[in-house]
Amino acid sequence: MNHFDAAYCYSFPAVRGIQAGRPFYIATCPMRIIPKIFNFDESEVPPELRAQRTLNKSRIPEMVRYLLENPKDYVFSALTASIAVDVEFAEHPGSNNLGTLRVPMDAQILINDGQHRRKAIEEALVERPELGQDNIPVLFFVDEGLTRSQQMFADLNKYAVKPSPSLSTLYDHRDQGSELARHLATSMEPFVGLTEMEKSSISQLSSKLFTLSSIKQATRALLGKGPKEGCTDEEAKLAALYWKAVYDQMPDWQMASRKEVSPAQLRQEYVHAHGVGLQALGMLGRFLISEHPDTWQTDLGKLKTIDWRKTNPEWIRRTMSHGKLSKSTTALQLTCNALKTSLNLPLTPEEKVLEAQVVSQ
Repeated sequence: MNHFDAAYCYSFPAVRGIQAGRPFYIATCPMRIIPKIFNFDESEVPPELRAQRTLNKSRIPEMVRYLLENPKDYVFSALTASIAVDVEFAEHPGSNNLGTLRVPMDAQILINDGQHRRKAIEEALVERPELGQDNIPVLFFVDEGLTRSQQMFADLNKYAVKPSPSLSTLYDHRDQGSELARHLATSMEPFVGLTEMEKSSISQLSSKLFTLSSIKQATRALLGKGPKEGCTDEEAKLAALYWKAVYDQMPDWQMASRKEVSPAQLRQEYVHAHGVGLQALGMLGRFLISEHPDTWQTDLGKLKTIDWRKTNPEWIRRTMSHGKLSKSTTALQLTCNALKTSLNLPLTPEEKVLEAQVVSQ
């Protein structure tokens, strides 16, 4: 192996391993040099000459904010990269594949996985230079060439499984909306005992009626919150109060809670046993509480008069599409419109335009 001039090399503590007959190195890199060693701009290069997708710049601000807001409590996973030249690995005497990895400063390094993390680190360092003292692991593959790098990108992403929205909500302890959804699901009617905490879809024979992610979405609609907005203690109490008041007007939910009816049967026959029904109820609550702050709990009594069966013509033309429930924005709003009409609530001009489309069908 060549002996490189240390003055023109990056040196990292590293572990050497073998995978598929090829050497690889897991190095510990100071974050301050990440923008320097991965500085190749691929945005203007045709896809066939790239080893990565182009940056989705809309993702970067959120990742930067995460770093800046959690400097003592963030986690960034390893970057994966290919180096198109030979490197030098100086193994420590008496160790087993532990040593120092030296990479020429002029080496072309292609990122196979982690370009958004790299860009987020670069931008976060501008505002918090002290983050540059932190380290991030980098997995280096050597002398692979473009074809191999492209294949690595395909392989790395082929089997990557994004966690379900429910599981993300369950494990996210930073997001107040997730915190509230967990509280509602584990301790408040109608959700306690009837919530699927891990999956974002419910299997046909499941004993659950709601998903954790649908509770989060419906409560966000109830409180008028965006995806990243938090909530006050008063808003959290209001959400619990609202969903309990809705539960009191839903005999089917009560029967499911008492195990007098199968949730699977409710899901098969009723709109209110699905996420679209729950979210429409959240949207209804937002308007109802705003318009009738003193009487909204009494007003909810009219929910008992609603025919929630999927065979109801109102749901067929509003909530169903080709025989299946639709989660589209239009279907949600049309479902909410029907609930508002049942409670004698006025429709907004925009909602009236949608209604005209339904009536004309």
